[in-house]
Amino acid sequence: MAIRIEDLEPLRDYLYRFALFQLQHSSSAEDVVQETLLAALEKPDSFHNQSSLKTWLTGILKFKIIDTQRRIYRDPLLLVTVDGEEDSSDFDVLFDKTGHWGSDAPRRWEKPEANLEDKQFWAVYTRCSQLMPKRTAMVFAMREELGLEIEQICQQLEITATNCSAMLYRARMSLRLCLEKNWFGNNTP
Repeated sequence: MAIRIEDLEPLRDYLYRFALFQLQHSSSAEDVVQETLLAALEKPDSFHNQSSLKTWLTGILKFKIIDTQRRIYRDPLLLVTVDGEEDSSDFDVLFDKTGHWGSDAPRRWEKPEANLEDKQFWAVYTRCSQLMPKRTAMVFAMREELGLEIEQICQQLEITATNCSAMLYRARMSLRLCLEKNWFGNNTP
C-alpha cells in the first residue's frame, strides 16, 4: 500500500502528544515522531491494512520511544539534560519502625475508575508523573503505559528485576501520593 505524506499529516499531532506524554521532553518527542513518520514512508509495504494507519504508526512509535528511553536511561548526561535531577526519592519516611504505614497512609479513593474519563484528572496525572525522577518515570511508563513486561524492561535498560521492581514501587508510591494530594485529597474519607 502506498502511504502518502497527506495520509500521515492528520496523525502527526496525535503521535506527538503520545510521545510527549511518554518522554516528557518536547525535542525527544518531536524526534521520535519524525523517525516514525520517516520509517512509515520508507517501508510502506510493512503496513498490511490489518489495523488502522493510526494503530500501525503508534506501534512503530512505541518502539522508537523505547529506544529513546533506553538511550536516555543509559546515558546519565542525557538524563540530566532531560530533567536536571537525580533519582533520589525515598519513601521510608512514610513507614514506621515496624514497616507499617505511618500517619500518611494512603486513604481509600472513592470510585477511582470514574476519574479516568475526566480530562482534568489526566492533567493532574501528567503533572504528577512529571514530578517523578526521570529514570523511575521511564520504567513506570514502559510498564504501565507501553505495556512491556518486567523482563522486557530489564533487557531494554539492562537493569535487574529487583531494581525494576523497586523503581515501579517507587513510581506507584509517588504517583499515589501526588494524586491523593492534588486530586483525591479533599474527597477521600
